Parts: sequence; structure tokens; C-alpha cells
Amino acid sequence: MLSRASVLFALAFGLAPLAAAAAERPVVVELFTSQGCSSCPPANAYLNDLARDRRDVLPLAFHVTYWDRLGWKDPFSLAAATDRQARYGGRFGDGSYTPEIVVDGVSSHVGSYRSEIGAAIDRAKGANQPAADVRLSRNAGKLQIEIGNGEGRGRVLLVGFDHYHKTDIRRGENGGRTFEELNVVRSVRPLGDWQGTPLRLTEQSPEGEDAAVIVEAPDGRIVGAARL
Repeated sequence: MLSRASVLFALAFGLAPLAAAAAERPVVVELFTSQGCSSCPPANAYLNDLARDRRDVLPLAFHVTYWDRLGWKDPFSLAAATDRQARYGGRFGDGSYTPEIVVDGVSSHVGSYRSEIGAAIDRAKGANQPAADVRLSRNAGKLQIEIGNGEGRGRVLLVGFDHYHKTDIRRGENGGRTFEELNVVRSVRPLGDWQGTPLRLTEQSPEGEDAAVIVEAPDGRIVGAARL
């Protein structure tokens, strides 16, 4: 934690106190799910609760494609979600399954295990790891992305997501049910690399109602994040 004197010094000389800014960044919680998966509704409900109640968390629902051939094609399934989960599966050694939640790129959990995931979120909040101060804003219809000084490096991703969808499921394992889903990811776009020095980007808004930026280290850990 920065001392009061350090913060005042940084402000006096126009320097952003990185440690203070990093401590405020949201923990990224990624749910890999599908409307065709009968085990997914409890995990979807948990992500919805996080989206409603936790401003210190950035919950994102990534709908995978591999359930689409099993009776119901999820209208929000993305190849990018399937690919992202496959990379995590190779890293964690647990393959691809639903529902899975990955916390800050650090740990993998069954998506309905609330207490286990809650503890992982707490650990991520308290972890002392390299971080970047990330800011995201909209100006004249464009997104302005600013990433400050920090330790390490990482890939910058722009994620577009919708706040809310209600879907009547007509076939498959969940046929006859109605799903309400929050923070549904609609697009993922790599923007380039952050090398530990200040980076400023101007980008078109992604597909989706809202946007977030994630900076992930080469080993997959999330080292920076921001949302509009």
C-alpha cells in the first residue's frame, strides 16, 4: 500500500500512483457456458449475481460452441470463447467443460461452486502481482484506451458484451426453460501488446452494448482490466 506521503508526492508531480490504481481494478471472472448445457443454469445465476452486486468484479459470460450440435444452437456462442477456454484447458490440464469459471486467469473452478470461487476472488484481490493501470472511455463515438507504466508485459484484448438477454430455449437439454443472462460476451478482439510502458489506443466500439479491456500476461494471468 502506498503511504499518504507517497500519494501526495505523486499527485504533486502529476504521477499516477500505480499501486493505488492497480488495487482498484476489477477481478476478471470468466464463465464458460452454453444454453445447451443442463448443468449451467446455477453457474449462470451466480454470474448474474456477481454482475448485479459486485463492482469490484468484472464478470463475463463466454458462450462456447461445442454444445451447438447437441439439440440447441446457442445464439451467443462464439468461436473465440471456445478457443479461449481451450487455451485455459491446456494450461490448467482440465480440458474444456461447462460450466467453468476462471478467476483472473489464475485458477479454474466448476462454475457453480460459489464458496470456492468466492475464495478465489478474495485471493485475487489480495494478490501482490505486477499490474497496469488501465483506463477506458468513449469520446466522439470512439473508444480511448490508456494503459500506464507497470511491470511485465501483456496482450491487450477488447471485449464487447451485452448487459442482459432473455431467451426461451426450445430444444436440447434445457428445452422449455427461459434463461436470463447478464454480461454476455459478443466479441473479443486483440489490439496489440503492452510492454510495460504507457500505451494509448483509439479503437472502434466492439460488437456489444458495453466494452471492457483486459491485459493478460504471456502465462494467461490478468494483469490489468477496465470497463466503461
